[in-house]
This record gives sequence, structure tokens and C-alpha cells, in this order.
Amino acid sequence: MAELNFTDSKIMEKINELSKIAEQSTIIDSSYYEKYDVKRGLRDLNGLGIVAGLTEISEIQGNKEPMEGELYYRGINIKDLVNGFTKEDRFGFEETVYLLLFGNLPNKEELDYFNQILADFRKLPLNFVRDVIMKRPSFDMMNTLAKSVLTLYSYDDNPDDISISNILRQGLQLIAQFPLLTIYGYQVFSHYHNDKSLIIHKPRKDLSTAENILLLLRQDKEYTKLEAKLLDICLVLHAEHGGGNNSTFTTHVVSSSGTDTYSSVAASLGALKGPKHGGANIKVVRMFEDMKNNLKTYSDLEIRNYLLQLLNKEAFDKSGLIYGMGHAVYSLSDPRAVIFKKFVKNLAVEKGLDREYELYEKVERLAPEVIAEKRRIYKGVSPNVDFYSGFVYTMLGLPQELYTPIFAVARIGGWIAHRIEEIANRGKIIRPGYTSVCPRQKYIPLEKR
Repeated sequence: MAELNFTDSKIMEKINELSKIAEQSTIIDSSYYEKYDVKRGLRDLNGLGIVAGLTEISEIQGNKEPMEGELYYRGINIKDLVNGFTKEDRFGFEETVYLLLFGNLPNKEELDYFNQILADFRKLPLNFVRDVIMKRPSFDMMNTLAKSVLTLYSYDDNPDDISISNILRQGLQLIAQFPLLTIYGYQVFSHYHNDKSLIIHKPRKDLSTAENILLLLRQDKEYTKLEAKLLDICLVLHAEHGGGNNSTFTTHVVSSSGTDTYSSVAASLGALKGPKHGGANIKVVRMFEDMKNNLKTYSDLEIRNYLLQLLNKEAFDKSGLIYGMGHAVYSLSDPRAVIFKKFVKNLAVEKGLDREYELYEKVERLAPEVIAEKRRIYKGVSPNVDFYSGFVYTMLGLPQELYTPIFAVARIGGWIAHRIEEIANRGKIIRPGYTSVCPRQKYIPLEKR
């Protein structure tokens, strides 16, 4: 048989025809979900998640009834955690990762030692940038990150050992390496695809994760204290969000099979890459860019009219959504968004973006009103964490290609904590049931088809 050329238009035309057959062959009558009492997306009719496991790592408090949202890391309210280290004028991401991994906040000696471990692990194997990251750079940084993670398996002398000590060792290395894999991957992408200068800085052992991200990214290595502190808060707020979010549940599912740490993390990266999960804040930023291009003034009336156009599928991507508003669990407030807002204004003032911040505030106030007028609301609508995080990343000068990878830099600590939890509890392989609704049919010999 001759080799197929997939750039041939006739071949692609045939593939398109086959794709329609494949799609039609698997469309399920939506009424069957109610008939067989199947919870689509593991969520009930009220939008609440179906309990699939137990965890001690984090807790989300929301309800179908309107209530202020709460988030706890190992039983500690996220608001108290952030207030604690900000009042002491410290970076908090590293102690947050310690808390997620070990169940308690570290004392000064423990934190110093933990920071030293991360600092020592904050390096890549010899020539890894040249031999892996610089070879065939991807257009998507999440794929670059996943490729790097899977390749690190080959550099590990003991990759398949799933003892807790080995998983912790691997996890700590990945937590420390993720900023390097992310920023170096972007610098290579920017060089080869955008014709920019190739900048590879070395991290500093005496700096926090947030500070090193900004140092590695910027050509002059310069950043302000406020920039680093706000990025640190971003990392803390994204570090964990209950065992049921898509990428963390992926960690549990894949880890339950007994696979290696690198495969587990790569699978979670694949889940996080999806625009319904990790890419949401990019949609918010692009929506606001479109909004600014279409508003003559920032009056309440003009903003309200634009929001109505969004809901009516007449503006932006015509999806009918106001991105950054609403959450599957939270109703009256997303605690992460509440915390964000306290710090965002200060950075906006520093950057001279007061007017843009005022636009975000107005949309935050007007969007719930507009949504309530157009749609039936069961539990309230409020800004979620993505509403402000994209604005923060924009003010920090982070390219949009890095928004989701930075999310991964934050979330890797939570993933490792959940992987340890899954392995330590020796659970069964996660294998949910699916009800077949396909009618029986007889096999027909080839010559009679």
C-alpha cells in the first residue's frame, strides 16, 4: 500500500467525511442521562460535584444556596494564610507547598531547610535546555512543559519506584524545576517563532519562586517588590483547589493505576491545558481587550450594553458568556478573587492603570445584575479567580503564552500532595462505570455488507 500524504486535499476530504460518520455514530440522546440517572461531568442537577473520594489536603465551601465561599488548605482558611505571611512581609508560596505536602505550617527552621532543598533542586540536568527544550519547540507552552516532564523520566535513576520517599523526592525536584522548564520553554519559543533574542538566565538560590520567575523572564532581571509579592500571592491562590478539580482528579485517577510520577504530572498538565480549566483567564483578558476596543466611554450604560451583547452572543467570541463571572461551586464570592482584589489595586496604581482597574470594578458590579436580568440564577454570580488573575499577569508583563504554565507552576505542589495521598492510602484503581446504550447488532460477513 502506498504511503498516505496527509497534506493531499483529497485525503483530507475523505478524513473529514469519516469524521462526520465517527461523530454521528457516538452521539448519545441527552434524555438518556436522566433516564439512567447518570451525572454528566460527575455533577448533579444542582451543579454540585458527586463525591468520588476523601481528602485531607484542601476543602472548598460553597453551596447551591447563596453563601460566601471559603477555601481551606489543610484546614487553614486561605484568607488567614495570606494575611499571615503578608503581614510579616514574607513570600508565602514555599510555606504553602510545605503545608500541602506535610499537613502543618513549618516553623522557621523547617521553612529554611525546605527552601534550601528547593533551591538545591532548582536546576536542570546538564545540557537539558539544549538537548530537549531547544529541539523542535512547540507553539504551546503546556505541551513544551509536558514534553520536558516526560523526558525528565529518562534522567531519573529510579523513575518507577512509587514509594512515598521517592515520590516526594521526585515531586520536590519538579516543584523546583517547573519555573525553569516554563520560562526557558517560553524563551526558546519566543526566539524561534517570534524572532526575539534568546535569553537564558540562571536562577538564584537566595530568591523565592516568584522572584525567580520574574528574574528568568525579564532581560534585565529587574522587578519591583510589589510585583514579586503579587505574583507570589497568585501562586498561593492557585496552588490547590480541592481534590475534585479536573487536573487534580486526573492526578488521583492516573496515580491509582500505579504509574510513575512523571506520567502522572504530564497527564495533569494535559487536563490543565484545556480552556475550560487552566486557560480561562486568557479568555477574560481577551474579552476585556475587545470591550475596551468597543467602548467609547466607561460609563455604566455603555458597559451594561456591552455585557448584554455578550450574553446575547453578539460580542467577542459570541459564546454567550461573560468570562470570569460565576463558578461551579462558589456563589456569592470566590475567596481567591476577594483576596486578589485587595492587592490588585496597588499594582494598578504602581503601573498607572487606575482607569483599567476601575473598568474591572464596574464589570464586577454590573455583570451580576445583567446576568440576573437575562437568566435564572440559582445561587448567585460573582467574580471567580480568573477575573483578576489575567489582569495581574498582564500588569506583570507576562505573555499570554505563560498564563496557564504559571498556573501549573503553582498547582504542581497540590498535585504532588494528592499523588502522595492516593498512593499512601492504597486505594483501588479508579474505574467508574459507564452504562452502554448501544443496541445489539449481529456480525455481518464482509462479502455480505
